[in-house]
Amino acid sequence: MSVATEVSLDGKTAVDTGLGWVNRYAALGPAFHTALPPQPLPAPYWVGQSRAVGRALGLPEDWTHSQDLLQAFSGNRPLAGSQSVATVYSGHQFGVWAGQLGDGRALLLGETESGLELQLKGAGRTPYSRMGDGRAVLRSSIREFLCSEAMHGLGIPTTRALCVTGSDAPIRREEIETAAVVTRVAPSFIRFGHFEHFAANDQPEELRRLADFVIDHYYPACRGTDKFAGNAYAALLEAVSERTAALLAQWQAVGFCHGVMNTDNMSILGLTLDYGPFQFLDGYNPAHICNHSDTQGRYAYGRQPNIAYWNLFCLGQALLPLIGEQELALAALESYKTVFPAELEQRLRAKLGLQASRPEDRALVEGILKLLAQERVDHTIFWRRLSHYAGDAQAAPVRDLFLDRTALDDWLKQYDARLALEDGARAAATMLGTNPKFILRNHLGELVIRQAREKDFSGVARLLALLENPYAEHPGHEAEAGFPPEWATSIEISCSS
Repeated sequence: MSVATEVSLDGKTAVDTGLGWVNRYAALGPAFHTALPPQPLPAPYWVGQSRAVGRALGLPEDWTHSQDLLQAFSGNRPLAGSQSVATVYSGHQFGVWAGQLGDGRALLLGETESGLELQLKGAGRTPYSRMGDGRAVLRSSIREFLCSEAMHGLGIPTTRALCVTGSDAPIRREEIETAAVVTRVAPSFIRFGHFEHFAANDQPEELRRLADFVIDHYYPACRGTDKFAGNAYAALLEAVSERTAALLAQWQAVGFCHGVMNTDNMSILGLTLDYGPFQFLDGYNPAHICNHSDTQGRYAYGRQPNIAYWNLFCLGQALLPLIGEQELALAALESYKTVFPAELEQRLRAKLGLQASRPEDRALVEGILKLLAQERVDHTIFWRRLSHYAGDAQAAPVRDLFLDRTALDDWLKQYDARLALEDGARAAATMLGTNPKFILRNHLGELVIRQAREKDFSGVARLLALLENPYAEHPGHEAEAGFPPEWATSIEISCSS
């Protein structure tokens, strides 16, 4: 099947991909969004494309060569059957109520019959842009594209990215940069902030309609539940809490720092949402702050689990008019406190190659995390080298990471004793499938961004191929799995994008 064009009812040339559109969110009504077309992107060109996401959507195999889709995913032509809208939401930003927010530079194109929504980020000003230009720059767009697919490769729930298109159109940030558009894909882009908006504005009917929409389409098991006296809205809050708890355990285990965990950046489906000033840890440091704009360290790596609970509490407050009783809302939130530590413990055991839980495991985990933090040992490289150690018992590559080798040797003796209770080959295989060799380090992203600014996009494709399969060895790419260079410490990632 090839991409075709057709004339839409308003006289504009539309691009027909053969995708069926259902546009369920647009059908909720004008209280939930503003309908408007994307702002065209002058003279666009392809920057990066994910064939895997294209297959998930059901796009034809030749879509990556389609000039029609290049124009459509740059906001220059409508996709036949889509209905572009900017959604309204509110939220807490850095712990402070910010009031009405909304899609200030993103347009939801709609939902396809595959059950996935498409959204253009950087598609121009909307009623919710709040003095912004509605654009995204090449730098941040490449980072979001790569990290979306990197997180998926790691097995972490996330929004996806189909493609990035660029343009030489100038965009002013701290300096003049060039424009880009990311085509994002997810089952839903609904955020905690969507619920906060209707609760704060005393719109109970819209709040109920949104909650019913989410339950009916994404959490149907909340209907008819025996828990919470059959209260479906309390069951929804509990389900979101548990998904969020599992997500945070995955973030912490892999060393991912989100950077801006505002309530409007939290997915109601427990997806990683909005890749702004994110970072994967280099040296292990629970106090690490990846966002240069986060001067108080609110969203430091080690604080993320508590911030997630705080955000869920805000969601609970927003749902309280529907839940009815504060005690039910608090009970629905309670599962986060059990699911998160259980999920994290399970993932840390897997990183150590341990199958069944034993009483000594917690001390083993706490011991190595303490050693890693004391010396700021590279998080990813340590765990990958330990994975090989479990298979060949060669300690030198692991010991070389530490100054205090006596302390490490003491820990390795405890680890060896515990590992002896496991199937060694199975433990090593588990670890190699749990501890990635490749992550999207800041300097790797920076290098391909520098290339892209010179219209060389080969680095984007090459890095994407590694990040899509981060547990594979990929011979010949040792440099991308190595230590960050000294200059990487000077990279500052802020909210400006």
